[in-house]
Amino acid sequence: MKTIKASEHDDEIVTAQSLAQAIDQGRKGSRSALHATTVQFLGTFNALAIGFADQTAVLLPIDNYTELRDLSAEDLDRIELGYAGSALCLPHQDLHIAIAGLISASEPLMTMAASLIAARNGRRSSAAKANASKANGLKGGRPRKVIAAS
Repeated sequence: MKTIKASEHDDEIVTAQSLAQAIDQGRKGSRSALHATTVQFLGTFNALAIGFADQTAVLLPIDNYTELRDLSAEDLDRIELGYAGSALCLPHQDLHIAIAGLISASEPLMTMAASLIAARNGRRSSAAKANASKANGLKGGRPRKVIAAS
């Protein structure tokens, strides 16, 4: 683990530029993290619906999680968001569960996430890809498939 030494900046004057920079950094940080905005127990599905700022949601079946399985319907109704929307909390039971951990425990959700990330990364262009594409173009492009005669 990397140790970062804290430094004090009590005497720094806050300018409009430094304030704008700090706000921009905060916005960038909040987009990269998992922050739920709503949580609701749906008794008809026996699941927790966790919603996000862009109006998307994920439905997590209670029976799939040992931490939630033994809770009563009343306790499940009391679950609230904590830690800036990154965890489910039930204070009177001292229960704190990371939402990312719940999602990562679901094999289908993780398979879907891996597929989406691979598709996004495949669309990315890099200097190496651009150079390889140019080199292939100079050679006449992608070779045509040769179909063997039967």
